[in-house]
Amino acid sequence: MSFFFTAEEYDGVTSYLPTTAGYGVLIVLMLAILFIACYCNGKKNVKLSSKQLAFSAMAMALAVVTSMIKLFELPMGGSVTLCSMLFVVLIGYWFGPRAGLMTAIAYGFLQLILEPYIIHPMQMMVDYIFAFGALGLSGIFTDKKHGLLLGYWVAVFGRFVFAFLSGMIFFGSAAADYNMSIPVYSAVYNGSYLLAEGIITTIVICIPPVNKALAGIKKMALAEKKS
Repeated sequence: MSFFFTAEEYDGVTSYLPTTAGYGVLIVLMLAILFIACYCNGKKNVKLSSKQLAFSAMAMALAVVTSMIKLFELPMGGSVTLCSMLFVVLIGYWFGPRAGLMTAIAYGFLQLILEPYIIHPMQMMVDYIFAFGALGLSGIFTDKKHGLLLGYWVAVFGRFVFAFLSGMIFFGSAAADYNMSIPVYSAVYNGSYLLAEGIITTIVICIPPVNKALAGIKKMALAEKKS
């Protein structure tokens, strides 16, 4: 364990940071999952997969950049970013649930590389792999009317479920500071920033020029996919 992670203590809480070897393993896993996402549709066309990889990589890059732009922070904690979840959701919306889930999991690994906060192996899995991976659920609504909005909110709810579980299991001790029960604290803490960002993103999506641009990008993505 010490070869891949190093322990540090702050305010009586022990957390773990990846070592150089740990970062190397995380990067390899992220890239492997991203490549699997490109081939998960069972296509043999390598040209197709490389273009799908380009779309996925572009969306992940935009998600990372916008995740670093904090619009504001809420009183209990949690930051509202500049529609960062939307870019991950788009992969599922464009290419379907399997590619969406795999790409979202890869994005979870990327967030783990960039901003690691680990106090337990299962907390790492729930907060990074499962929670961010849930953003790929948008793929369920690929061919549905209003599929982007439906997929976005299902994806956000999926992330909330895992964040809520993590808050209850691993960070419940903070509930006493707000005179709340652990479930209520976790729901309020995680629900507040996710709901705020979800509402902002929904408003942005519904702006006619943005909606038209997203529809055009989807057509281009699907044209690339079928070429």
